[in-house]
Amino acid sequence: MTSLVERVSRFAVFLRNNDRQSKPIMDGLIEVLQPLPHAARRSITFDRGTEFSEWPYLQAGIGTQTWFCDPQSPWQKGTVENTNGRVRKWLSREVDPLSITDGELKDICDRLNSTPRKCLGYRTPAEVFRKKLLAQMRGVG
Repeated sequence: MTSLVERVSRFAVFLRNNDRQSKPIMDGLIEVLQPLPHAARRSITFDRGTEFSEWPYLQAGIGTQTWFCDPQSPWQKGTVENTNGRVRKWLSREVDPLSITDGELKDICDRLNSTPRKCLGYRTPAEVFRKKLLAQMRGVG
């Protein structure tokens, strides 16, 4: 699975990967990110996995700047690691990721994005993300 987490709001999106081929993963990212305003998808940071080797295709497809974490530097993607840990509440390591339906994955995202967080002033990631998008669309910030 690929985890996308917006760093300010902690809003998460999960994509099912049927294999680790990069092009289908980039196609999935484009499909999920393209409907968002450009301001909401200006950049994305990947770890060093081979599944992200087609990053130029993503940049060309939707104009998203790509960055990579340094090797052996998990603290550079702490929000994603924390989110993946939260997902373990519903998906243990023993679950075969290919056995999870897209609907089940969406349900997990919905639960995660509707759970209030202390770091967000007890607002939900969905609330914070929505407010941020609206402010960007109005040119406020």
